[in-house]
Amino acid sequence: MMTYAQFVLPLSVVSKADVARLVREAEKVDNDLTSAAIHAKVGTAEAQRPVLSEQFMEFLQLNKLMLTSSRDRTELIKQMRLLKEKAPVIHMTFATVADPDSLRQLAQWLRTSIHPQAVIAVGVQPGLVAGVYLRTTNHVYDLSLRAALKGSRQVLTKELGALRGTR
Repeated sequence: MMTYAQFVLPLSVVSKADVARLVREAEKVDNDLTSAAIHAKVGTAEAQRPVLSEQFMEFLQLNKLMLTSSRDRTELIKQMRLLKEKAPVIHMTFATVADPDSLRQLAQWLRTSIHPQAVIAVGVQPGLVAGVYLRTTNHVYDLSLRAALKGSRQVLTKELGALRGTR
C-alpha cells in the first residue's frame, strides 16, 4: 500500500477542503462496502454499489488504488487522513473570488514547482485592488499592485510633478 507522501492529487483537488471531501468519501465507501458484505453474509437484500464522485475516481485511478479488501480501504483511509493533515498549504488572498480554472492552474504550478501535494487556502480581501498576498508557513509575499507601487513612490511622485510642471 502507498503512503500518503506518494499520493498524486488530481488537479480538481485544489484545497484542503477538497482533500477532506476525498477522505469523507473514502470513509463512506468503506462503510457502504462493509455493510454490503454483511448483508451478503446474512442473506438479506443486496445493497447497491456505492456511487463514486468523479474527483474520487480520478484520485483512485491516478494512484492505481483498488477498494476491494476491507484492510486496503482501512489503510487507504489512514493514509488519506495523514495527507489531509500534512499536505502543505499555500494561503492566497485575492481581491475577488478566484475562478476554479485559475485555481487549478495555480495548483498545477505549485505542485510542479513547490511540492507535489500542495493545496491552496483561498481568501478574499476586496481592499487588495490587484495582485495577491501569498503566505506559506514561514514567509509572506505581498504581490499586490500596492506593494509594487510602494517601491516606486518617489519615481511616481517625480513623474507626476514633472507632468504638473509642463502645464
